[in-house]
Amino acid sequence: MENKEMLEAIKALSKERGIEEETLFEAIEEAIVAAFKREFADAKQNEQVFAEIDRETGEMYVYEVVEVVAEVTDPKTQISLEEAREIDPDLEEGDTIEMTIDVESLGRLAAGAAKAAISKKLRDTENDRIQSEFSDQIGELASGVIQRSDNRFVFVDIGRAEATLPRQEQVKDEDYSFNKRMKFLILRVETQKERPVIIVSRSHPFLVKKLMEKEVPEIHDGIVEIVSVAREAGSRSKVAVVSRDPDVDPLGACVGQRGTRIQAIMDELGNEKIDIIQYSDDPAVYISNALSPAKVERVDTEIITKDDGTKEMNAQVVVPDQQYSLAIGRAGQNVRLAARLTGWKIDIKSMSQYQTMVQNDFVANFTIADDEAGEANNEEA
Repeated sequence: MENKEMLEAIKALSKERGIEEETLFEAIEEAIVAAFKREFADAKQNEQVFAEIDRETGEMYVYEVVEVVAEVTDPKTQISLEEAREIDPDLEEGDTIEMTIDVESLGRLAAGAAKAAISKKLRDTENDRIQSEFSDQIGELASGVIQRSDNRFVFVDIGRAEATLPRQEQVKDEDYSFNKRMKFLILRVETQKERPVIIVSRSHPFLVKKLMEKEVPEIHDGIVEIVSVAREAGSRSKVAVVSRDPDVDPLGACVGQRGTRIQAIMDELGNEKIDIIQYSDDPAVYISNALSPAKVERVDTEIITKDDGTKEMNAQVVVPDQQYSLAIGRAGQNVRLAARLTGWKIDIKSMSQYQTMVQNDFVANFTIADDEAGEANNEEA
């Protein structure tokens, strides 16, 4: 690399990548020193070696700092007072002087060092940019294009960086074909092999939340709030919402006219079903809503405080006999998602099961009362 070419490369990179020219010059100077010390074993005997690049011409020089002494005992780090005064008559014993090192192969050495330094500085700067930029975007959406995949990862171009979608963050049976555009949730930025790696997700419940914030203006503006999300990725999600404005229907806002808003979100998620649930401060009402589309007859709640101070929230729910299967859902999915959404442990009984249970309790209590009465009469006798 000629001096002129190097100067042009530094100016171009500085403008393109936003790196200060001085930062690049200093990186190259450090690399020249390191390369010089590797190339010339004797140079290692004097650690005070530095390089300098003329910012105008690109000329490169290597200097070593030596001490002015009356009698030289180490020629690599010292210079005699007599010899030093030939360079500068004002020098005294104990002063230091910078001596130019004449190295024939400096041009070749410096060119290689410059290329290596620029490459490393670009990598370091890019790594710092990715770390800084995407650490501030954790929990946000990113649009990306699938680039490639293997047995464990899908690699995604998200614009100014490449992201990694691990297997545990993928949705079962979802299509990750090359060049397919999708939206992802930025989970975290990890350091792997001294470089930042952006980890994204397609299965996290917050992906649904962020998609709704993007699609529903009322959520974005804070008029409608998402209270909770429960998700079984690729199959079904339940989202509890509440309106902070009595004139705004949170369910209608989320669904949109003729279902356009919720359909757009479902399309992004591969037609994953999404139930929009009206949140309520009343646990019984909230649990009833969460079990939608099933109709609920009654909800009895009980909070038990355990010995360790933790609380167990139990809810017994009664539904019409013909609604029982719907309330439970296929493989228990509906009640499972409702429990996650509300934070309550939910036990569902059909009306006939509940009536039988009440009758059995009544008979048991009646028998106990009758036995107690009999014992009392015997004691009186």
